[in-house]
Amino acid sequence: MKPIKKEDIEHLATLARIELTEHETEQFAHDISSILGYVSEITDLTGTGAPEKKVGALYNVFREDTDPHEAGKYTDDLLALAPERQGQYLKVKKILDNNK
Repeated sequence: MKPIKKEDIEHLATLARIELTEHETEQFAHDISSILGYVSEITDLTGTGAPEKKVGALYNVFREDTDPHEAGKYTDDLLALAPERQGQYLKVKKILDNNK
């Protein structure tokens, strides 16, 4: 197993939105390489294929909707708990940018 490169650790830190010092980057590269090496050893000892699991017949269990509540009964109560709302909708911060 080849060691993890410093660039890989920096990329992971960017994805996780964390800042790492040079020392932390080198330490994480060493630690993760050690962990992956250990996992590789365990895989070599146990084999690559997991034993096939055998289960009985599969089926879904449904309950009958016997007493549903009326539509909109809890809407105002739930919306009142939201920090911001726009009409009958929760207003949230935009996290995805379609322009990229």
